Amino acid sequence: MRSARLSQRQTAPAPADTELVLSADAPMPGRDPWPLTVATYNIHGAVGTDGRFAPERVAAVLDELRADVVALQEVPLGGADQVDVLALLRAHTGMFAAEGPTMESPARRYGNAVLSRYPILATQSIDLSFGSREPRGALDADIDCRGQLLRVVATHLGLKPAERRAQIKRLLQAFDTNDAPVILMGDVNEWFMWGRTLRWLVGHFEAAPAPPTFPSRWPVFALDRIWISPRQRLQHVAVHRSALARVASDHLPLLAHIAG
Repeated sequence: MRSARLSQRQTAPAPADTELVLSADAPMPGRDPWPLTVATYNIHGAVGTDGRFAPERVAAVLDELRADVVALQEVPLGGADQVDVLALLRAHTGMFAAEGPTMESPARRYGNAVLSRYPILATQSIDLSFGSREPRGALDADIDCRGQLLRVVATHLGLKPAERRAQIKRLLQAFDTNDAPVILMGDVNEWFMWGRTLRWLVGHFEAAPAPPTFPSRWPVFALDRIWISPRQRLQHVAVHRSALARVASDHLPLLAHIAG
């Protein structure tokens, strides 16, 4: 089904990530997408807990996850002075890729990204910047899961409560549609169970399991979250706790299964 929202996004100017999207390997023919495995992973710029820049470790963690769709945060996206980590991960996994930069300069591009085994039909960036705080955003991607449209939003919210509240208000306005199932994944930077940020998200998506993911060596805080609307499609949620994941980033990946 092609929604009006999707049609409008397809007629917009091509995003900066067009080459990545079109050059990815095709998904396996005949593969039933359900249940879909999704994950969110803050890769900390591909710098591990040992202080070493090692994109190959992030790629190896993605191999362990075997997820169909992955929302990534803190992703180096290239520039004169920086490696394009998303391009490396796309080449390693053979997945479709889309980027949502939140910081851009000739020297450095950085932000959110989505990797998918299924075609990414359209993307748009949602600006969540707040005053003079570090620029933030969300990457909104429409994915074709063998003829079923799935909307995936990858985000990374700010560090201050007022900042997060303003950002969630903007995101919830963007979700005011029933065109397709919506999966929100990312680092929400909220550790207070009854903070307004989480209460508003639960009010929209309903409660979802939230095991701790940060810091990766001894996880205490549930900073990384996965929600889906309609809620009944969200199945098992779990943290990926491998030895490699504990060192590849300061966050552990969070996984969930989505029913068809």
